[in-house]
Amino acid sequence: MGFVSDVLLKPEQTMVLKKFPKPRSNPPSLPLPPPPPTTTLPPPPSPPTTPPLPTHSLSHTAPTKSQFTHFLQSHLPPSPLTPKHLLSFLKTHLHHHPKFTHLDLHLFRHAASLDAFRHHHSTFEWMARTLAATDRLDDVLPLLQFMVSNPCPCADGIFSCPRTEPIFLCAISSFCRVGRHDDALVCFDYMRKLIDGLPSVTVYNVLIHSYVKCGEHEKALGFYDRMIRDRVKPDVFTFNILINGYCRNSQFGLALEMFKEMRIKGCAPNVVSFNTLIQGFFRERKFEEGIRMAFEMIELGCEFSTVTCEILIGGLCRAGRVSEACNLLIDFSKKGVMPKGFDCFGIIKRLCKEGNTGRAVEVMDELWRKGNAPSLVACTTLIEGLRRLAKTEEAVMLMEKMLKERIIPDSVTYNCLLRDLCDAGKATEANKLRLLGSSNGLDPDGMTYNILVYGYSREGRRKEGQLLVDEMMDRGFIPDIATYNSSCLTGISAREHPLEG
Repeated sequence: MGFVSDVLLKPEQTMVLKKFPKPRSNPPSLPLPPPPPTTTLPPPPSPPTTPPLPTHSLSHTAPTKSQFTHFLQSHLPPSPLTPKHLLSFLKTHLHHHPKFTHLDLHLFRHAASLDAFRHHHSTFEWMARTLAATDRLDDVLPLLQFMVSNPCPCADGIFSCPRTEPIFLCAISSFCRVGRHDDALVCFDYMRKLIDGLPSVTVYNVLIHSYVKCGEHEKALGFYDRMIRDRVKPDVFTFNILINGYCRNSQFGLALEMFKEMRIKGCAPNVVSFNTLIQGFFRERKFEEGIRMAFEMIELGCEFSTVTCEILIGGLCRAGRVSEACNLLIDFSKKGVMPKGFDCFGIIKRLCKEGNTGRAVEVMDELWRKGNAPSLVACTTLIEGLRRLAKTEEAVMLMEKMLKERIIPDSVTYNCLLRDLCDAGKATEANKLRLLGSSNGLDPDGMTYNILVYGYSREGRRKEGQLLVDEMMDRGFIPDIATYNSSCLTGISAREHPLEG
C-alpha cells in the first residue's frame, strides 16, 4: 500500500478509518480421498478482477460504510480506473455530496495504491486546490511530498510537467494566506526540485507580499535578496510591495530609494507606485513633494486613477488646505487628466460646510464641462448648501441642469426647492420646474401639488391653481386640509371637492 496504507480521517469526521482484523483460520479438516483419475481439462478462465473499493478502512459500525459502498458502486466506473475517470467522479459526484465530500483524499490515496494507476497532474491539481479551498492545510504538504516522489507522467521525458508550478503556487498561496510561511517555504523548495529552470516572479511576489502583510518586512527583504541571487528579475509588483512595506514601517526615505532602484533596473512605475509614494508624502505632511510627484505622473504619461485624486484632494482637505485642493482639481481637469468616475462629493461638502458655495459651483461646473458629471449626492449637497444661503436661483439652475442630464433628485430636496420658489412669489417658475422634472422621469407626488397650489393661492392665481387641483385629483392625490382651505379661500374648485360635506 505504501503511501496509502497510512490513511486516517480526522477525528471530527463522522467515520473512522481503521484496518479490519485478520480473519480467524479455519479449523483443520480430515484429508479427503484422492479423486478418481479423469481426463485433464484446461482450467476455466478467471473472471475479470475489479479494483477493491476504498471502504476496507471504514469502521464496521459506521452506518455510512454501506452507503458509501453503494455510492461508489453506482458512480465509480467498474473498468480499470484512470485519472480521467477519477477526476470526473471527484468533480461531478463526490465534491458536492453532503455526506462523502470529506472522503475525497481517502479516495485519492486509495487510487494511488491500485496497480497500473498513476496520478496525473489534473488529479494532483484538483486535490491541492480542494484541500486549500476547504482549509485542510495539514494535508497539503503530505500531498506535495507524494507528488515529489511520484511525479506526473508528463515528467517522464526530458521536461517537467508544465502544471507543476501552478499546483505549488496554489499551495504556497494558501499557506501564505494564513501566515504559515515555513510551510510555504517548504513548498517552494519542493517546487524548485521539480520544475525546469527558475520559478516565475509571481511565486516570489506571493511570499514577499505575505511577509509584508504580516509585518515581517525584514524577511520580505531577505526573500527579495534571494530572488536577486536566483537571477529572477523583479517586476513592478515586486517593487510596489516593497515600497508599501517601507511606508508601513515609516521608512519613507528607504521607500524612495527603492523607487529609484526600480527605475534604475528598467522597471517602469505604474499608478500604484505613484499612489503609494504620494500617500507616503502626505503622511509625512510633505504636501508639495506629493503634488510634484503627481505632476511627474502626468509627464511620464501615467494615467491618474480615482484613488490618486482621492489621496491628493482628500489629503489636502483634511489638512485644511481646501483652496489648494480646489486649484489642483481645476488644474487637473483643464489638463484633461481627471479619471472618469471621480466623485467630487468630499470637496463639495467641505466647501458648503465653510459657506463657500461659489467656489463649490465653480469646481462642479469645471468638472461637468469636461464630461465628469458629479454624483447625485454631490449635487444634492450643493443644492442644500445654496438653499441655506438663500441662493435659490443658483439652486434652481443646478436642479435644471441635473434634470436635463437625467440625474434624478430625491423628492425631499426637489419639493423643498419648489417651496422656496413659492415662498419667494415664483409659483410659475416652480411649476415650470415641475414640468421639466415630469418630462425627465421625476413624477410629482402629492406634496409637490400641495406646495404649488399653496403658492398659486398666495399669489391669487386662480386659473393656474384650478388646473393643478384638477390634475392632482385626476392622478388620485387627495388634497390635504391646507390645500383644501387654500382652494376654498381663492375659489379654486372646478369640480365637486371630495372633502366637501
